[in-house]
Amino acid sequence: MSPRTWRGRVFIGTSVDGKIAREDGTLEWLTDPPAQRHDTPSENDRPALIWETFYPDIDAIVMGRSTYDSVLGFGEWPFEGKHVLVLTRRHDLDDPRIRPVASIDAAVELLNELGVSDVYVDGGRTIQSFLHAGLVDEITISIAPVLIGSGRSLFGSLDSDVLLTLRGTHATEDGLVRITYEVSKP
Repeated sequence: MSPRTWRGRVFIGTSVDGKIAREDGTLEWLTDPPAQRHDTPSENDRPALIWETFYPDIDAIVMGRSTYDSVLGFGEWPFEGKHVLVLTRRHDLDDPRIRPVASIDAAVELLNELGVSDVYVDGGRTIQSFLHAGLVDEITISIAPVLIGSGRSLFGSLDSDVLLTLRGTHATEDGLVRITYEVSKP
């Protein structure tokens, strides 16, 4: 794999117990939670990133096939004007908005060729693979005030500890706790 010229960045929501989706892939606990009253969050001089400040800096998105299939269910394509790579070994994708890639090495090569600087890594298995390969530089997690018990884990098992440096945190009025970490490099 050639040296990369971009930063890998994660922005994702989890339950308090670290799940990114139910076993069946549904996200209603995150996207449409029941109304609850939370204490008003306090001001913080080092807040975590929010989508509105994270997304404009993104040049490209890398996601797995399952995440891509979920995005198609949104109706409107949310990544207009961005390079979108889908990690898949299947050759049945006929969508001019995306570029299928068969491996992480192929994704790194294409991202380097495209000259991007900030890459949004999305989807549980894709995040796990990029983290394992040392390709994630920043992680922003929005922790929803719910325990869902079973479901798809964000990180799964790791070969070794991944040290993180806190860069910002804050709570939102809807009860989310958002944290931005820099991934420490050995």
